[in-house]
Amino acid sequence: MERRARRAGTAPRTLAQRYVEEGMRHDDHPLIHFVDGPSGRRAALLGTGLDVWEVIATVRDNGNDLSEAAEYLGVPLGLVEAATYYGDYREEIDAEIALNHEEWQRGYEAFEAGQRALGS
Repeated sequence: MERRARRAGTAPRTLAQRYVEEGMRHDDHPLIHFVDGPSGRRAALLGTGLDVWEVIATVRDNGNDLSEAAEYLGVPLGLVEAATYYGDYREEIDAEIALNHEEWQRGYEAFEAGQRALGS
């Protein structure tokens, strides 16, 4: 625990609390696990490389049609249904969707500024 906590840059007790919280969430939602990334630690669907926020955003983009979202993402419908984790952690997932949108907007504005600077 000490070694992992050092590597994570946190206190062992804090890491243990995270493991307990994530373990309880996983017990309630067995197809969800947790991954680290540039935006921090987040819920993801097992075996897909997809974060829950990505699945929920795709469902919304497809008129809340789970089958269409599953087809678009190339995953079985059951995995999209596993993103019902969102119902229990709506604020957390909505915040991740908003953060992604803000980053996209910032990137798009930088692209447009570059195009203007190049006279395109």
